[in-house]
Amino acid sequence: MTGTATYALLAVPFLGVAALVAVAAGAVAARRHGAGRRPVGVVSAVLAGAVLLVMTGVFNNVIVGLGIVAYDPALVSGARVGLFPVEDLAYSIGAALLLPSCWVLLDRPRAERPVRSERPSQPPRRPEETP
Repeated sequence: MTGTATYALLAVPFLGVAALVAVAAGAVAARRHGAGRRPVGVVSAVLAGAVLLVMTGVFNNVIVGLGIVAYDPALVSGARVGLFPVEDLAYSIGAALLLPSCWVLLDRPRAERPVRSERPSQPPRRPEETP
């Protein structure tokens, strides 16, 4: 591949698919929980995504700093987060969108179960069965 910012162009389809799945998951969650309520998992998904981005930043800097991974300067946009190009965060952002979205889309709502009493009801015994 030739041209500027080719690594960024490679990430575009991945982010596009992740964004479409996230929109579909948002629509499904709104239909299940009502449009006015926010699903409980949103806060945990955002927190997990933030942790994923921080960990990606740390470990990408380590592997680039140790020379395990190298980027062709002609194929990056030029913006860097420490030692690695900013385009490399696109996959973490996509994963942070895609995983909770797939969770919502693949989750099967549970049917409401009737509340059971403390003691299970037993059929009445016949007089000959009583001890």
